[in-house]
Amino acid sequence: MRHRRSGRKFGRATAQRRAMFRLMVTDLLRHEVIKTTHAKSKEVAPLAEKMLTHAKRGGLHNRRHAASFITDKEVLSKAFDELADRYRDRDGGYTRIIKLGKRQGDSAEMALIELVD
Repeated sequence: MRHRRSGRKFGRATAQRRAMFRLMVTDLLRHEVIKTTHAKSKEVAPLAEKMLTHAKRGGLHNRRHAASFITDKEVLSKAFDELADRYRDRDGGYTRIIKLGKRQGDSAEMALIELVD
């Protein structure tokens, strides 16, 4: 039984799931909007929020922590330079999830996850 166990497994091993989340967060920070399933978007949003919070705080420790999760150095620089300045006055709530309806092939609930403003 999975009582009080948080998180979804998505039918993947732990390393595969973590790699998927790292790539999705990197793509979200690069493109500022991605289309994915609703369940994946709900798992990715808090991770992206944490990376943006690290970027806002700045400093070497936070940059190294974010670099261990974000897979592209250009995206890391964008997060710490451009996005950190954009969200300087916002305390959390950097992402928005918009439901799109069901995917035709397998009827999976789809969603857009985007960075606000």
